[in-house]
Amino acid sequence: MTSNHNRIAHPLLWTLFALILFRLITLALYPLMDTTEARYGEIGRKMAELGDWITPWIEYDKPFWGKPPMSFWLTAASIKLFGANEFAARLPHFMGGLFILWLVWDWLKRRSAREALIAITLLAGSALFFVSAGAVMTDMTLAIGTTLAMRGFWLGLHGAEAEHKREPWLFFLGLAIGLLAKGPLVFILVGVPLGLWTIFTKSYVKVWRRLPWLRGLLLTLLLALPWYLLAEQKTPGFLNYFIVGEHWHRFVTAGWKGDLYGSAHAFPRGSIWIYALGACLPWALLLPVAAIFWRKSITPETSPAHKPLHLYLWLWGLTPCLFFTFAGNILWTYVLPALPALAILGAHWLARHVAAKRVDRVLITGLLLMMVVFAGLILDIRLNPAGDVKTTKALVQEYRAQRSGNEPLLFLGSRPQSASFYSEGKAELVTDVNALALKLTQGSAFVAIGSNTALASFPADLQEKLKPVATHGAYRLYSAAIQK
Repeated sequence: MTSNHNRIAHPLLWTLFALILFRLITLALYPLMDTTEARYGEIGRKMAELGDWITPWIEYDKPFWGKPPMSFWLTAASIKLFGANEFAARLPHFMGGLFILWLVWDWLKRRSAREALIAITLLAGSALFFVSAGAVMTDMTLAIGTTLAMRGFWLGLHGAEAEHKREPWLFFLGLAIGLLAKGPLVFILVGVPLGLWTIFTKSYVKVWRRLPWLRGLLLTLLLALPWYLLAEQKTPGFLNYFIVGEHWHRFVTAGWKGDLYGSAHAFPRGSIWIYALGACLPWALLLPVAAIFWRKSITPETSPAHKPLHLYLWLWGLTPCLFFTFAGNILWTYVLPALPALAILGAHWLARHVAAKRVDRVLITGLLLMMVVFAGLILDIRLNPAGDVKTTKALVQEYRAQRSGNEPLLFLGSRPQSASFYSEGKAELVTDVNALALKLTQGSAFVAIGSNTALASFPADLQEKLKPVATHGAYRLYSAAIQK
């Protein structure tokens, strides 16, 4: 880089550091949210509590067959170290995001430190990556696997001599991580772009010779297969539900009714492309301008389709959207594995076709905007903890402040996973009014009832026992003091 570039890069670099530090600090500033974050946080908490590293448990008597355990392993290990709190639950996912940023930086800096900086700035500042790098989900762990695999494949073919020996093993390690993070889906997200790239570039011989396919796939199986076998042995029926249900019906059957842990996310087919635009905010706002500049700058000689790496990145970046176009049940997080490829493509184009000062100004503005918006959301939650947020942390805190002894906390009809997490598994579920009345014959308790539930429909003697305490979000908390 020129001295001018070095001088320009400093504000961008420091702003990127500020964004990363800001995300780290915010991990502990807001509660785990229902349903996804609280669910996976509670599964990790139970894993740490029970010491069961084979079967994730969504209830103490109900195994969670929806996902493999790698994300839960990381969350549970962090909770073991730092306790059951938001920071501990989210920290492994933040560290996973940092690792992906390092993988991209270390890959690109071989060609251009400037491109590497732009790429990790685009990636870190994109809405989906920023949120996921501090959310208790399984998607960041999957993205580690796919990024490792895609990097390992490319550098195994095109890297320096030392990389030819090391990087292919990262490819197979990435596959194993994907299998333990999300399952066989990793073979689609990695295999489709690699297969198409090999066909389009006619690189069959090179691909076969440069990668240790037999030993590598054996390593992948040795790392991943034992858990699958142990999980099926411990809770029979897991493999059928996970393979057939989660990997067929979830993506093919709109509004799939077989979900054991909630409801499927039914959206019109093709919605993934809308989610992709949202995932790339704020940079997606610049797409119309970028398209104009792209048309002016592109030539047959510089077209990405005529460059093997650009073709590779396009296939990598588009595969999740193309695949999930036909899925009936989707979330915006399904776009996450594509973001490293899109960031690298964006960095390559920006570094060559847009003035450095302009690029830095736009990127710094985007990072600052992301911090301001996220800070506003956190401030709103903290200033109104009893408001309509998707968590029961404030309600559990209210219960602990109000109780005088060992009165249990009962949830009527349904119990959010955040209630389990913040009560350390002690919040109880009573299925209906009759079960609640029977429970209250055993002693005093605090009862959480949905604010849309009409207390007037309860039996008169039960109404007399329930004294309102507070309203938190979607729930009202009542005290039921029983005189003995």
